[in-house]
Amino acid sequence: MKRTGILAALLTATLLLTTFGCGGAAIGSLKAINLSTSQGANPDVKGEGGTIQLTATGIYTSTNTSDLSSHVTYVVTPQGTDLSGIALPLPPQTIAISPTGLLTAVTPFDCTWTNLGTTTTPSYFLTGSYQVVATFKGISSNPIFVAVASAAGDGPSGACGP
Repeated sequence: MKRTGILAALLTATLLLTTFGCGGAAIGSLKAINLSTSQGANPDVKGEGGTIQLTATGIYTSTNTSDLSSHVTYVVTPQGTDLSGIALPLPPQTIAISPTGLLTAVTPFDCTWTNLGTTTTPSYFLTGSYQVVATFKGISSNPIFVAVASAAGDGPSGACGP
């Protein structure tokens, strides 16, 4: 009887460990990852050392959710050019990301906005951004596109972006 009890306890523990998701009690299989930012739909890393926090939320077949921000792998890909028309550099230049999803503007500082208006009535256009995707257990999140405004631009008083 002792062996049966120990075996039952081990099986129960194994079942619980394989059923619960990483980062909380999200029962079921991971079906999607929703990537969001602390700045909403149009994130812009502003200023030297400026930051944006990303949140990777796991969505499970049971409809439970779990914060996976420190469990996912982040991939940051430059898209487009800077203000001067030069292709954006690969991270960790201009933008760096921590294992917990904190994006930080780093040297060389850059501007991915251009002013198509005037100095008195600016009208900004995004020339480039960094695409961020989070991946965990073979599932990738929706992409987030992050603008950079850590260097001077061509707007009024040298402003970079809106």
